[in-house]
Amino acid sequence: RPFAIARQLARLPWIRHESRPQQTNKHNIIEIKFRSPTMFRNQYDTDVTVWSPEGRLLQVEYAMESVKQGSACIALRSSTHAVIGALKRSVSELSSHQQKILDIDDHIGIGIAGLTADARTLAKWMRNECLNYKYVYGTALPTGRLVTDLADRHQRTTQTYVRRPYGVGLLVASFDKNGPHVYQTCPSGNVYECYGSAIGARSQSGRTYLEKHYESFGECGKDELIMHALKALVGCVSGDGELNKDNGSVAFVGKGDKFTILEGDDLQPYLDRLELEGGTGGGNGAGDEEEDDDDDGADDDAMET
Repeated sequence: RPFAIARQLARLPWIRHESRPQQTNKHNIIEIKFRSPTMFRNQYDTDVTVWSPEGRLLQVEYAMESVKQGSACIALRSSTHAVIGALKRSVSELSSHQQKILDIDDHIGIGIAGLTADARTLAKWMRNECLNYKYVYGTALPTGRLVTDLADRHQRTTQTYVRRPYGVGLLVASFDKNGPHVYQTCPSGNVYECYGSAIGARSQSGRTYLEKHYESFGECGKDELIMHALKALVGCVSGDGELNKDNGSVAFVGKGDKFTILEGDDLQPYLDRLELEGGTGGGNGAGDEEEDDDDDGADDDAMET
């Protein structure tokens, strides 16, 4: 009977078929040679706490891919102001454009790329942190402390069995006693402070623009910085679409200015100026952002932005 069981085991894929079980002595001791199972990627992405043989956490990488599928978001700063620019996406012609910029406090706001629901959850937590700090200490929460706690919140989800990483990337713009700041957060828990940054689909064009002109941002005023944000966003619009007051959104915060979001008619004067300066901004909102096949259907999902 042991020999018959061994023959059944020999048919399994992880046992060498060329080494069939053989009876080695009178005590019916059977020798079976095993081979290493073939390593497939989906064996290591069923949980966020499982490492792949290459030392990667695949579910964290999938969350970072979700950020790349979201519509573009750009942030930059000067010596006095910080500005966020974003492209809003609508899932159909019958729906409104989704919100891309969220205010957190009078001195902090965020731009998002990725899953809208995850962004709302993080924004609610950030607002509570700002309110609690102001209630206890009577002053605004320092931005560096908030984004560090935010990065820790991201990281905890990558090390907990029952959680999944947040599928959203944030660009945080703020102004405090140390001046304006721009931070970029990542689903992996990393956080970076930068002069400017761009995330989301087709953001490489905007990132290239920022890298080319960032040295001149320091002396720019609020209006000039907003124009730089719009010029960077123009290259991120997909297909034959154009940047207009319906799919564009800009926010600023700085010395003497609370966090303010410009959309619709408030944004139109800057788009008119962009068109006069040779940009491709639209005037009446006729050309909405078109879908792009590289987004793998992300435009059709109301969760993504």
